[in-house]
Amino acid sequence: MRRYVIRRMLYMVPTLFAISLVAFLIIQLPPGNFLSAYIAELSAQGQGVDNAQVRALEERYGLNDPFLVQYWNWISGIVLSGDFGQSFQYHRDVADLMWDRIGLTLVLAVSTLLLSWAIAFPIGVYSAVRQYSVGDYVVTVVGFVGLATPNFMLALIFAWISYRYFGESVGGIVSREYADAAWNIGKVMDVVSNLWIPVLIIGTAGTAALIRVLRANLLDELRKPYVTTARAKGLPEWRVILKYPVRMSLSPFISTIGWILPTLVGGEVMVSIVLSLETTGPLLVEALRNQDMYLAGSFILVLGTLTVIGTLLSDLLLAWWDPRIRYQHVERV
Repeated sequence: MRRYVIRRMLYMVPTLFAISLVAFLIIQLPPGNFLSAYIAELSAQGQGVDNAQVRALEERYGLNDPFLVQYWNWISGIVLSGDFGQSFQYHRDVADLMWDRIGLTLVLAVSTLLLSWAIAFPIGVYSAVRQYSVGDYVVTVVGFVGLATPNFMLALIFAWISYRYFGESVGGIVSREYADAAWNIGKVMDVVSNLWIPVLIIGTAGTAALIRVLRANLLDELRKPYVTTARAKGLPEWRVILKYPVRMSLSPFISTIGWILPTLVGGEVMVSIVLSLETTGPLLVEALRNQDMYLAGSFILVLGTLTVIGTLLSDLLLAWWDPRIRYQHVERV
């Protein structure tokens, strides 16, 4: 396993290099750049544009440099000094913009993951053990509805119900009175009180998918000979189910660690936009729309890095949890 881990970590270097190069290239594929989009916006508003100021900005940000020069200036700053560049639109360091929103995004993502696990595990086990029962059919119908309903639609429904019948807005995680306040007990409780709606909405599809996968895996395990042997030996039914079949069926839960890290950056973008959540997703969309290449490129690079790291952690946890996977890794090494 040690050799396997070292080899995977070495593979991460060229993978991340390729991700950064492709991301930077894709951002520059649309015609023009941030300044051309900004000039077009000013012209649409009837405002004049100072050509000297435009040339000064182009020189400052190196927008007229060749692609490889721009890429090298950006990636070398990240690798050598941790400088992600400056956002054209916000006139702030990209690192500051990302870290300002990563905290709330982290809370939202981890809460969603824990809620999905807490709901999917008992329901998935019940649905498999009581196959074709009334409860199983109800869970199946609800699961398919959860998978088929877009999260942004649920967000719109929740927002409408909250405003129509309770006269309250569900937008944002932090209330207005705590928006500019320092972190304290009151602000933490305010976040907790506003967090449950976006967590419930974002976790709907993921919970439904986990229930279906856990049910299918557990049904396969329950039909294997070792389960019949355990029952023939007179073991209690709860022990027959929980000791090995459930353990062997929990791989989907462990594998969700692989996507929790990129979720910290990407999040549920549409839900965040609908509910006005100050997470990283809407900021990434805004950067792409305005061709803010340093901000967008840094987001995509961090997202790719977290995806690679999350996949590695997920594989290691699966190898620790399931001896069969561990054995296969050792055989390949």
